[in-house]
Amino acid sequence: MFGLRAWPTPILKPLAPFMFASVVTIAGVWKLQDMAVASPEALKDPKNPYAEKLLAAKAH
Repeated sequence: MFGLRAWPTPILKPLAPFMFASVVTIAGVWKLQDMAVASPEALKDPKNPYAEKLLAAKAH
């Protein structure tokens, strides 16, 4: 009997709240970033790399 023993160690169940919170946080930051980049002030900024793409999408 060499090697690792097969103990039923729970991994996903205790980490589930942290995984859910991570997904919610990432989705929230993603949405806030999209809103910030698409704001009228950011669209006028020449340093905004997404301005041309967003203005072209709004024109359609």
